[in-house]
Amino acid sequence: MTRHWTPLAVVYACLALTGLVGTWYFNALAIIGMTDFLGDLVSSGPAVSSITVDLLVVAVAGSVFLLVEARRLGMRFGWLYVVGSALTAFAFTFPLFLAMRERRKTELARAAE
Repeated sequence: MTRHWTPLAVVYACLALTGLVGTWYFNALAIIGMTDFLGDLVSSGPAVSSITVDLLVVAVAGSVFLLVEARRLGMRFGWLYVVGSALTAFAFTFPLFLAMRERRKTELARAAE
């Protein structure tokens, strides 16, 4: 069996490892410090740092996917979704991209008929 590690697969694997190490580092600090994880969410502490790393890694991975997928489908200005996430929120731009992606896939499927 041959394993195929494309550059994109390596990027995603590195992001996964970063997410694991980054979040669990702060989770371990919370456990060692015997802090109230949920209580830290509303104040400060390792829980906030863990969630920050979590969301940051997801946003980076989602941005990579978004850019690659936009190019693959021939969607112009895919980079604007990434820039827009800095101005609004990734929670807005990523679902918006997914909606536009579905529209583009439907358009391509109809053109192929």
